[in-house]
Amino acid sequence: MIKLNNEVYDFFKNQTFVIVTTLDPDGSPHNSCKDIIRISRDGRIYLLDLYLKSTFNNLKNNPRMCIAQVNEESFTGYCLKGTGKSVKIKRLTPGIMRVWQRKITARITNRIISNLKKEKGQNVHPESLLPRPEYLIVMDVKEIIDLTPQHIKQKTIKT
Repeated sequence: MIKLNNEVYDFFKNQTFVIVTTLDPDGSPHNSCKDIIRISRDGRIYLLDLYLKSTFNNLKNNPRMCIAQVNEESFTGYCLKGTGKSVKIKRLTPGIMRVWQRKITARITNRIISNLKKEKGQNVHPESLLPRPEYLIVMDVKEIIDLTPQHIKQKTIKT
């Protein structure tokens, strides 16, 4: 496990979700969206797994995984490679459910505000239909890949 510098830590701390990649039994990549519940500077990341399907089964067979996210406005992003495992939530602190409830409430609130600003509504809020989480994915980061193009990095350094 490697430590996350402030830039990487802050970047992922502010994401609403990340793309998680695991490997299918035949070695093909499988992508899914997951919420980060907690991230520690020492390189451990806790993600919610709601569906207990491909990602869950893939990690049982092969712990290698990565998470990635980009910021479209700043054209920056990271891919974190490492190993993961699924852990039943009951074995972790009860605060996990409170974090999940706050995230869902914030997403629904943001969607309603966005709909009001655009003066269009939506009858269904997909977040309210998500199942109750039962497992977490615990990932230990082994490698950090900066996805920011070199010419963008050089420009921000000169400014």
